[in-house]
Amino acid sequence: MKANANPALTTAPLRWKAYLELCKPRVVALIVFTAIVGMFLSVPGMVPWQPLAFGTLGIALAASSAAAFNHYLDRHADARMGRTHRRPLPQGELAPQHVLTFATLLAVASMVILLLWVNWQTAALTFLSLIGYAVIYTVYLKHATPQNIVIGGAAGAIPPILGSFAVLGNAHPNSILLFLIIFLWTPPHFWALAIAKRDEYAKVDIPMLPVTHGVEFTGLQVFLYTILLFVISLIPYLTHMSGLIYLLAAVILGGVFLYLSWQLRQHPDDRQLAMRTFGYSILYLMGIFAALLVDHYLPL
Repeated sequence: MKANANPALTTAPLRWKAYLELCKPRVVALIVFTAIVGMFLSVPGMVPWQPLAFGTLGIALAASSAAAFNHYLDRHADARMGRTHRRPLPQGELAPQHVLTFATLLAVASMVILLLWVNWQTAALTFLSLIGYAVIYTVYLKHATPQNIVIGGAAGAIPPILGSFAVLGNAHPNSILLFLIIFLWTPPHFWALAIAKRDEYAKVDIPMLPVTHGVEFTGLQVFLYTILLFVISLIPYLTHMSGLIYLLAAVILGGVFLYLSWQLRQHPDDRQLAMRTFGYSILYLMGIFAALLVDHYLPL
């Protein structure tokens, strides 16, 4: 399974790609995007350049560090799962100690940037979220309870609040609502993937919900959480935080998500449907946050 068991044999360009993969760039891009939206929705006009630039960089580095720590801590399980066995550590492209050093350097760089050029509140909250994901979720929750995604979802939902802290030094009410949207989005997003990959999770003894409670129960939970998500997604309009542009996007995007989750509820054994639901959930979150941003500056 290991294409190259000796990290020293990996060429420099491949090492560069391997280190980039450690950062989970697509995941980090979504995290940073939600943080940026949190910044913009915390002020009526333009975000000052310093918290925008350095806050974004610091949050991105912290998220990349958490991803790299996740690669390091999950390397043995990753080697046994079809979805993850081609990652740099299972493939022997990088040495574990180098990955640990890389993750630590990213974390230190993040804290230095946030402390020097943003504020200590953002640095402290970012550090806590990094520990929450890289240690509490990856090391403990992931292996302790099928509710791991729900409990650990707080760490993944906090970027909009980090963005607000970067700009204001505190949490704007809008950022808290964005936190709730991501928090309720996380279970149907990950449980759809878990349904599709349930055999792999069972193989490495990770108690994801479809492994412990079956696909029918998990499909029901995906649908119920999507209903909650749809309701919460309307609150920005109902509280006059956003206008008609956002409302239209929320109803359309949420309606599609509801349809897919209902179909998954009806056919929980359908792995392709589960993966479609998982894939759409990413587009949903990107779309709804983009609509929030557009509506903030072009209200109807």
